[in-house]
This record gives sequence, C-alpha cells and structure tokens, in this order.
Amino acid sequence: MSSAEVAVKVFRRLENEDLRMLHVIEAAMNKHEFVPREQIAKYAKFNLQETDFRLSRLNKFGLICKTKGPYVGYTMNYAGYDCLAINAMVKAGVLEAFGKPLGVGKEADVYDALNPKGEKIAVKFHRLGRISFRQTIRKRGYVTEHASWFFQSRLAAKKEFQALKLVFPHKVAVPEPISQNRHVIAMGMIEGAELVEWKAIHNPEKILKEILRNVRKAYLKAGIVHADLSEYNIILKPDMHILIIDWPQYVTKKHPNAQQLLTRDVKNVLQYFRRKHKLQIKFKDALAYVAGTCEMVVS
Repeated sequence: MSSAEVAVKVFRRLENEDLRMLHVIEAAMNKHEFVPREQIAKYAKFNLQETDFRLSRLNKFGLICKTKGPYVGYTMNYAGYDCLAINAMVKAGVLEAFGKPLGVGKEADVYDALNPKGEKIAVKFHRLGRISFRQTIRKRGYVTEHASWFFQSRLAAKKEFQALKLVFPHKVAVPEPISQNRHVIAMGMIEGAELVEWKAIHNPEKILKEILRNVRKAYLKAGIVHADLSEYNIILKPDMHILIIDWPQYVTKKHPNAQQLLTRDVKNVLQYFRRKHKLQIKFKDALAYVAGTCEMVVS
C-alpha cells in the first residue's frame, strides 16, 4: 500500500488533536530528524499522557515513526505529510473525497477525486524520495544536496503548479491548475492513458502535430519549455486529444539550457512517433516550427 493510500484510508479517522500533533512534528523536523517526545508535548500543549495517546494513534495509523535511542523521538513519514496536505485542501474547499488511483509512478501518485461541488478533479502527490538521491539532484536543477525529501517534493509541486498557471491561460493542453499545498497539487481531471500505453492510434500524424502545436504555444506564448517531454507524460484522452503533464522540471526561455532542452523534448517525441508509428517528420522542420522560426503546416 502506497503512502497516499494509507493517508486516504485513515484521514477521516483523524481528530483535530491528531492533526495538531502532526503540525508540531512537521515544524520541529526542521531541527530534529526525530523530534523528542517532551518537545512534542510542549508545543502541542498536551500533558505527557495525552501526548503518548496521540502519538500511539498516529503510529498505529502509519503516519509517524518512533525511535528509541538516547531519547524517545518521532518523525513524520510521507503518509503523515499527505494527511496535512489533504487537510489543508479540505479546509480550503478544494477537496471533498477521493476515488481510485490514476497512476503510481517513481516520483508521484495521482488520484481522481471530487471537489465539494461533486466535480471530478485529479490530485497529485509528489514523491521525490522514491528515486536515488544522486538521480534526483542530476535530474532536477532546483534541488540542493541538503534539502529534505519533503522539501524537495514540496518544491517540485510548487514548480509544477507554477508551470500550469503559466501555460493554461494560453490554452496549452494541460490540466487546469486548481490548488497546491505542500507536495500536493489539485488540478483538472486527467482522463485517458499515456501515449506509451496505446497499442494503436488511428491517426498518429494528427496527434503528433497537436503535440507540436502545444509545445510551440508553451514556448512562444507562455515562454517556457517542458524539459522532460516524452511518451510517458503525454496523455491521449478518449476524445483523441492530448494533455501534457508532469511539468516540475520546466525552464523559461531565458534559461541558459532552454534551447538544448527544447531540442531534446522535440527529439524525444519525434523518435517515439518514428519508432512506434513510422512517421518521418523532419527533426529540423519540427524544431524550427516549435521555436517559431518557421510556419510548418500543422492543420
């Protein structure tokens, strides 16, 4: 069971006092890997008996971990962090209920959910701690060596939410950005499957051209590059239109590596369509089109 599944399962069972304990542990983890029991009691303003009762509940729910070294201390895990983000979104009127998982990957869990109006949305939990530390630093230029996994995941969510807010007003095919708290993003519903999962596509050239049009709009109108585009983060919806997801690695046009990353994005997409669907659009022409230096016909 993933940490998000744990959080979704136990969230409704949490009481205000439990959430207060999680908030205290979260704040104190800036200075302690394991927060001393006595310090938790002090800042939660509980006596030791109430503190032990609440810590026992949270431990039983799988939201914190206990250590017995020189002192008794507690640290929060991702499920506990998930609960704090879920609670913030519920209080903000963004989130009402969870449905089924839409996808569980190396760096994120995505669920479908409902807002208080009963409308479907998607909720994404960033999980940078699932990949190796070196790989995280190598892949993501905004990550520092001394950042905690929680902070890294929070930063990834913040960056992705920023990207969605930049491109969505320009009608780039992305989920609508709704809200972000800690390492979690609420966005418009994601329906369909990744390109890599489609065994056959009726009109692959049309899909490819739609992708290139959206890469062009993101670059020319919003001024950003996805920087990690591939068949794994392009969703083909049931209506045969696309969504481009997973934007935490985006860069602006002014970034020193923007052209290199734009080139890589276009190359990744063309290589997939060449390999899978035998399409032979020239790389030079496609790159010139998305960069705005030519008007390739993409009707």
